[in-house]
Amino acid sequence: MPGYDRSCIEFSRPFYPAPLYAGDVIGAVGSWKRKHPHVIDAALAAVVFVYNLPVQGAYVPGGLPASTGVLVSIGLCAPYVVRRDFPLATFGATIAAFAVQLTLGMGFLPADVMLVFALYNVAVCCQRRVSIAAAGAVALCVLLVAAGWGSELFLTVIDLVTALVLIVSVWLWGSTIGIRRAYVASLQERAVQLEKERDSQARIATAKERARIAREIHDIVSHSLSVVVVLAEGAALSVRSDPDRAEQQLKIVEGTGRSALAEMRRMLDVLRDGEPGSHAPQPGVAQLEKLVADARASGSPVEFAVHGTPQELPAGTDLAVYRIVQEALTNTRKHAGPDVTRVDVQLCFSDQDLEVRVRDDGRGPAADDASGGGHGLVGMRERVAAYGGALRTWPRADGGFEVVATLPLGRTA
Repeated sequence: MPGYDRSCIEFSRPFYPAPLYAGDVIGAVGSWKRKHPHVIDAALAAVVFVYNLPVQGAYVPGGLPASTGVLVSIGLCAPYVVRRDFPLATFGATIAAFAVQLTLGMGFLPADVMLVFALYNVAVCCQRRVSIAAAGAVALCVLLVAAGWGSELFLTVIDLVTALVLIVSVWLWGSTIGIRRAYVASLQERAVQLEKERDSQARIATAKERARIAREIHDIVSHSLSVVVVLAEGAALSVRSDPDRAEQQLKIVEGTGRSALAEMRRMLDVLRDGEPGSHAPQPGVAQLEKLVADARASGSPVEFAVHGTPQELPAGTDLAVYRIVQEALTNTRKHAGPDVTRVDVQLCFSDQDLEVRVRDDGRGPAADDASGGGHGLVGMRERVAAYGGALRTWPRADGGFEVVATLPLGRTA
C-alpha cells in the first residue's frame, strides 16, 4: 500500500502476570518480618495497649487519677519494643510496672500479658539460670496476688495453679526455642569453620603442589642445562680438531634437550586436565642407566652399581630416586671441579629400605652449599621427607662429597 510505513506497526501480545502462590506470599511476609523485627514488636505492643485502653479505667481504685491505668499500661507495653536488643532490661521494666500495678491495688489488666511475653523472650535469649530467676520472679508476683498483697483481688486455688502452669509452660517453650536456636547457630558456625578449614587445606595443598612442581622443574632444568653447557663447550673446542667427537657431543646435546622438553611438557600438562601427555610415564630407576650414560658422555667418570635384590617401587618413590641421583650428579658437575676422577652411584636394596648413595672425590661444594643452603639440597631433603625417608650430606674426609638418601620400603613405606 502506497505510503504505508511498516515500521510503525507494533505487534503486542496479552500480558499474563505470573501466578501468585500461597508459598510466595508466606515467603515474602517472612522475609519482610526478618528485615523489620522492631516494627513487628512495636505493632504487637500497640495492639495490646489499644485493646487495654478502653477497659483499664475499670481497674483503677478510687482515689487515684484516671490516667493511672494508662501510665501503667504504657509501662507494661512500651519496653517490649526493644526486647530483641535488651531482653533482660525489657523484662525488668515490665515486671517493675507490674509491681507498681500491685502496689497501687489495681487488679489484673489485659496488658499484663506482656509480662508473659517478656518471660518468654528472656527464656529464649538469656542463659538458663537467668531465665529460671525470671520465671521465679513472675511466680512470686502471682503468689503475692494470690495472697492479696496490695490489692483486694484474691485468686482461687484453680486460678493460682493455672497461672503457675502457664508460667512453667511459657518458660519451657522459650527455653526449648532458645536451645534450638543455639544449636542451629552452632551448626552454622561449624559450617563456617569447616569452610575456612577446607579453604585452608586447599591453600596448603596448593602450596605443596607448587613446591613439588618447583622441585621437579628445578631438577629438570638444572640437570639438563648443565649437561648441555658442558657438552656445548666440549663441542666448541673440538669442532675443528675432532669433528666426529664434536658431532657426537652435539647429538647428545640434542637428545638431552629433547628429553628435558618432554619432561617439562609432561610436568606442565598435568596442570591441564585432558591435555595430551598428561599421563606420560615419569622417569624412575629404570632410566638411571641412561642418566649415567649421559653423564659419562658429558665427561663425568660415573660408575653405577646395584646391591641387594631390586624391588618394584611405588611411582612416587621411583621418581624420587631418579631425581635424587639426577640432582646429585648435577651438583657433582657444578662443584666437584675438573680434578674429579670417580663418581659412584649406588642403590642398596634391603627388606626395610632403599639407600641411594652418590659420592665423588672432587673438591666438594662451597661451605654454604655443603651446609644445606643450596636449592638442590633443599629440594632433595623435601623430596625424601615426603616419603618418610632421611637425607644425609657431608664432605668426605679424603676429599669430595657424599649424598646418602634412605627411603623406607615394604611395611615401613
